[in-house]
Amino acid sequence: MAKNYYEELGVTRDATAEQIKKAYRKLARKYHPDVSKEENAEEKMQTINVAYDTLSNEEKKKEYDFMLDNPQGFAGGFGGQSAGQGFDGAQYYSQGFGSGEGQDFSGFEDLFGRFGRGFGGGQAHDFGSRSSRQQRSYKGEDQHASIEVDAEIAYQGTTQNISLQIPTYNAYGEPEVQRKTLQVKIPKGMKEGQQIRLSKQGQAGINGGENGDLYIEIRYKDTDKIRVEGADVYYTVDISPWEAALGQSVELTTPAGKVKVNIPKNAKTGSQLRLKDKGIPSKTPGHLYLVLNIVSPPAQTEQEQQAYQAFAEAFSHFNPRQS
Repeated sequence: MAKNYYEELGVTRDATAEQIKKAYRKLARKYHPDVSKEENAEEKMQTINVAYDTLSNEEKKKEYDFMLDNPQGFAGGFGGQSAGQGFDGAQYYSQGFGSGEGQDFSGFEDLFGRFGRGFGGGQAHDFGSRSSRQQRSYKGEDQHASIEVDAEIAYQGTTQNISLQIPTYNAYGEPEVQRKTLQVKIPKGMKEGQQIRLSKQGQAGINGGENGDLYIEIRYKDTDKIRVEGADVYYTVDISPWEAALGQSVELTTPAGKVKVNIPKNAKTGSQLRLKDKGIPSKTPGHLYLVLNIVSPPAQTEQEQQAYQAFAEAFSHFNPRQS
């Protein structure tokens, strides 16, 4: 005689949702194939998965309880079993319809088809045809993460180890955060928000299915010196007051390498110089914008203080606070 779902979990029909969950977890620790040494662990795990999936869902549980209370509607010779025996849908299908020709079983397949989500938030069980019970394998879910890297990497690329915290399920079907350390190759020319695909590094597959993929979104760190917008790069360059006033030619070291630029006369802090196609070197390269920042030297010696005094006298008419 086949056990019903309450017997499979070892609970009574008046068990609370918390008691059903507790019983399931206890059995999962014992029979999950990843940790169990029992010979029938996989088959047993499948059985308790279906039982828990049914009894933990209020709507399914009501339907199942109705079948238990009204076995005559599901009897009629399922493999010669009497009413109330073997409410496992898979067992009914494996034993055939027998002599129940005069009855309407049109809703039976639909009913049990809803019982099969199973373990780990996505596993499914296929009760197959009337002659056999088969098991499907499923690819694991794809997962997504993002990392921040230095903007200079966009120009040269790199390979580096990264540590990620990925939400997943443990061997008992409980959600947890898994820490992964992976070696990632970041090619040069990646724009902000683009993704790197790591094949089979996502959620584990089910019933022998292959793992999902892991997609890593690239973000570039903003600093006081550099920021990235799409394929464009904004790079702050410090210049002296005389370079800004006189409009001198200066050589600068930028993320795109060394460049020689002409500072326009009377340049102000915040002024931008655009270097075409010197941004992120993607298929359609962005631009590099040099953001000018005027830095005044400190007056530490007497000679330096006198120089500032002479400067003040020369520009006595200038008031920076005038609107």
